Amino acid sequence: MSTSRRIKAFAACAAVLAATATTTATATAADPDPLARFHNQHVDWHACALGADDELGQSLDAAGADCADITVPLDYADPGGRTITVAISRLKATDTAHRVGPLLLNDGGPAGPSLHMPLPKSKVMGEVADRYDLIGMDPRFVGRSTPLDCGWDLGSALVRSAGADLAAYREEVAVARELAGRCERAHGDVLPYVTTRNTARDMDVIRAALGENALSYLGYSYGSYLGEVYTQLFPGRTDRMVLDGVNSPEHYSQTLLRGAEAANEAALRAWASWAAARHGTYGLGATRGEVLATVEHILDAAAEKPLRIGKAYLLDEHVLPSVFIGGLGSDLDERRADLAATVRLLARAADREPVEPSEALAGQLEFLLTGAGAASSSQMTAIICGDVAERRGVGSYWRAVEESRQRSPLAGPLANSITPCEFWDRPAEAPTVLGNDVPALLVNATGDPRTLYAGAEAMREQWSSSRLLTVEGARQHGLYGEYGNACVDERINAYLRTGRLPAHDLTCQA
Repeated sequence: MSTSRRIKAFAACAAVLAATATTTATATAADPDPLARFHNQHVDWHACALGADDELGQSLDAAGADCADITVPLDYADPGGRTITVAISRLKATDTAHRVGPLLLNDGGPAGPSLHMPLPKSKVMGEVADRYDLIGMDPRFVGRSTPLDCGWDLGSALVRSAGADLAAYREEVAVARELAGRCERAHGDVLPYVTTRNTARDMDVIRAALGENALSYLGYSYGSYLGEVYTQLFPGRTDRMVLDGVNSPEHYSQTLLRGAEAANEAALRAWASWAAARHGTYGLGATRGEVLATVEHILDAAAEKPLRIGKAYLLDEHVLPSVFIGGLGSDLDERRADLAATVRLLARAADREPVEPSEALAGQLEFLLTGAGAASSSQMTAIICGDVAERRGVGSYWRAVEESRQRSPLAGPLANSITPCEFWDRPAEAPTVLGNDVPALLVNATGDPRTLYAGAEAMREQWSSSRLLTVEGARQHGLYGEYGNACVDERINAYLRTGRLPAHDLTCQA
């Protein structure tokens, strides 16, 4: 949706937004805070482990964290109605003399569980972590927060390729329609409230329940968008903000990777050059062109007949591209080696040789092809469709696929294909339009194939009070504590320590 159309839609729904906003500015004299029972609730901190086999809870407990369930309205327009709970964790500040306050953490997704995040982030933060209450949160309907599961028999609802021809695309239309229908039948009563805007409102309830005037925030990828939405709904309630892998509202779409085709094709070529230099190890081709020809052979074979991987899995032309795309999110040698090992196995399967998946590939295929990934995929789809679903017409996706296929043979048919959002109910609220200027540290790699660098530049231009930390020459999605780049980690820690943004934009080298 274009910016102008977003603005018109926003204006048309102004009355609804006013009614559902949770800021105290909307309160009336007769009812000064309609959310008082949520804002003033007692937070019952307790051990995180739910049982002897709960490894996540046990690791949080071992680190000294505690957990709580925060009660929030299902529908913020009806705060007296049905409620749900949102699970949070807390690793308390130990440097009380320099305590800043809560730092809420989001791992992206959408639908990325984030209860665990105080543990890895405390490590990269070092002594800076001692100044914060590190707050992990499973967003509503995710993880331990009243989880949603549409009962699908696959986990790849939003990352499926249109396939090689119109007949294959028609199969995708049928899949998307069926998935949307099953989710509506299973959870139609809550789907209108599975949105980023409501998650942002939940964040503000958490802030108030913790007795704080403002939140600091660290969000990755989709989490950057969640942070942006929070600033729009609750201006003035943020302290220190780090958005890593910046997802601007204009690029947030029901076709998840649309616009990122060129970046993913460039990442594929870069990986192919890396693999060619290691032909003796992987045998995929001695030149970049030969490696790319191997990839093309695998894709063509899957279009002709699904690839047999072990006894359990058939990998077809609709799901196979997501295996490649999933391996292109990082240019670290370890990640590139993982993809090369997978492609070597897929090349044998394309030659119709019997192959057994590695443990990592077996886990990936189980998630993509079976009900094991249904809950996570349901939640991601529900959030995106609940935010920005629009009826574009079935034919529009196929035209976009065909237009992009020549330029982006791998990413184009995946990034432009139909999704269940085409058959979803229209969102209860208009998409968020940002109209503020928030001091924040924006972090992005120039070659990020997920959240494009252009989106970070656009946010930097809109938020003139922000600063942009660029990692030059990196094809990496997620940087702080993820990339092993001391320049990045030190500059973000300096901001979190002092609260002072750099005087100007900064650049680190890959």
